[in-house]
Amino acid sequence: MIRVLIADDQRAVREGLAMLVGLTDDIEVVGMAANGIEAVQLAGELHPDVVLMDLRMPELDGAEATRMIRTTMPETHVLVLTTYADDDSLFPALQAGAHGYLTKDASAEEIERAIRAVADGRTHLDPAIQQRLVASVLSTAPQNPTLSDDLTTRELEVLKLIAAGLSNTEIAAALVVSAATVKTHINHIFQKTGARDRAQAVRYAYQHGLA
Repeated sequence: MIRVLIADDQRAVREGLAMLVGLTDDIEVVGMAANGIEAVQLAGELHPDVVLMDLRMPELDGAEATRMIRTTMPETHVLVLTTYADDDSLFPALQAGAHGYLTKDASAEEIERAIRAVADGRTHLDPAIQQRLVASVLSTAPQNPTLSDDLTTRELEVLKLIAAGLSNTEIAAALVVSAATVKTHINHIFQKTGARDRAQAVRYAYQHGLA
């Protein structure tokens, strides 16, 4: 079972989400919190797999609650579910450690997919938000391009998307190529940069102004 904690300051939203999540056979709601402080406390007591986290809540906002949960309970993942999709809401949540970000107009099927992805430790973003992030990443020129001359243009794009937290499948969708092609590009990136895994590739990207 995927164990879910719902954190939202509106009772109707909490109960609606609990009813929606309860329709699946392998996802169960183990608790509900009305603010960020309750979310942190209940996460510590219940150890859920996923916290469905609103952002604008009294006493402690969702981004700070996310940071506290991810710092003290790294096995618990956070899926933000909010009304707001602006950069001032999105980036603090992602920087705090949220694995997913959806707006509240997402369909029941999208929320279910996101819960499963986040529970598995994968990233899941609202499609419109993901497209915006990808466009932003790909439009950013390297600060030190001479240090990355061995990488092709497409390999640079793949590396920047890795650093942005996208999975192979998400990169393939963003660049409209196959997953096998993405894997080939990643192997070339590892060979050219000396990286042994994705973490080292991300470090290379940051060191060379690609992220």
